Amino acid sequence: MVPHLTTALTGPLQTLERTFLDNATAIERWLRGKWQNHTPPFYGSVDLRNSGFKLAPVDMNLFPGGFNNLHQSFMPLCVHAAQAAVERICPNAKHLLLIPENHTRNQFYLMNVARIASILSHAGLEVRIGSLLPEITETTKLALPDGQSLTLEPLVRRGERIGLDGFDPCAILLNNDLSAGVPDILKNLDGQHLIPPLHAGWTTRRKTAHFHAYDEVANDFARLLKIDPWLINPYFARSEGLDFHDRIGEDELATRVDAMLAKIRAKYAEYGVEETPFVVVKADAGTYGMGVMTVRDASEVTGLNRRQRNKMAVVKEGLQVSEVIIQEGVHTLETVGGGVAEPVVYMLDHYVVGGFYRVHGERGRDENLNAPGMHFEPLAFETCCNLPDCCAAPDAPPNRFYAYGVVARLALLAGAVELEQTAPVEVATA
Repeated sequence: MVPHLTTALTGPLQTLERTFLDNATAIERWLRGKWQNHTPPFYGSVDLRNSGFKLAPVDMNLFPGGFNNLHQSFMPLCVHAAQAAVERICPNAKHLLLIPENHTRNQFYLMNVARIASILSHAGLEVRIGSLLPEITETTKLALPDGQSLTLEPLVRRGERIGLDGFDPCAILLNNDLSAGVPDILKNLDGQHLIPPLHAGWTTRRKTAHFHAYDEVANDFARLLKIDPWLINPYFARSEGLDFHDRIGEDELATRVDAMLAKIRAKYAEYGVEETPFVVVKADAGTYGMGVMTVRDASEVTGLNRRQRNKMAVVKEGLQVSEVIIQEGVHTLETVGGGVAEPVVYMLDHYVVGGFYRVHGERGRDENLNAPGMHFEPLAFETCCNLPDCCAAPDAPPNRFYAYGVVARLALLAGAVELEQTAPVEVATA
């Protein structure tokens, strides 16, 4: 069953959903044409926010870590999509090396790794897991809460290839976002497919680069449907040269926040929205909901106390924050079990393969939900995100979920464009 959803069912979003339903054939044809010109990321997940008057992506992860939160019923779709992804990248692949994050105690994450390995195994690949952890010097078996186990093995570098003892893979799938940098063992590989590519990691990737690409995609899509792109696209800006510890760059950040809030207020006035505008300031690189704050007035940026500055100054792997994205905040009006919720859509290749709700019972609808205390509702998507029911109301679950799937695929397409635009230039050798 689908958990009870409390959502805004009137206003522009319902109109937007009706527009998607009325143009579903044109949308699918448009997306099919785009995928002929762009290679989709191997996998990805998109955090969406549904405000009742706007449906927009607020983050796009190229190293998704929550496959364990998808309902088991979506496994066949995951396997089918994985087969398509493998055929696109390396049709003759037999052996695949999966490199996860450097976690051995995060049981939920390890179950995600096990689920990915299971999907790929069912897709016809022999999958083994190689760890970047220096303490993994021999085969190590980890017990999982569901009774399964996960076997980690030490990576071995031989010339310009990496693998395991007695295992030479055709392809290497990273489920490690490289926040700590690119380890030497992954550099200068030859003859092996490394997916996603190294420049997809947070060592070089920036959220603002993704949303620049999303601007292009959203504007193009909006022209197709003759809608205001703002209804599916959050404003954003970038601020750099920051040092939260020493309060360097605060005034410029406050100025940019003030300008962003003014733009949002103008749009709210245009659409008759009575909500209080807010922005989200977050590190331009990184995940796990670290280095994030909600701002409703520019004075809040210059009035941070020591604890707040410390929270903003450092993200995953202890990296210092000097660049932030200032993103238009999108309220979420959805709730599950009394907690504020936001949909997360998962994709393999260019297929939507499922989703769930991130739920937080102690956060407001204008706050970041990716924080301690959150939980997931894996049964939220009872039906696929790609099968609308045109005979039902726009807010019927299949149609609301179809709308989620459309916007998520726009973000995935932007991810493909982003990777093309940020790919390192290969220097020709004589």
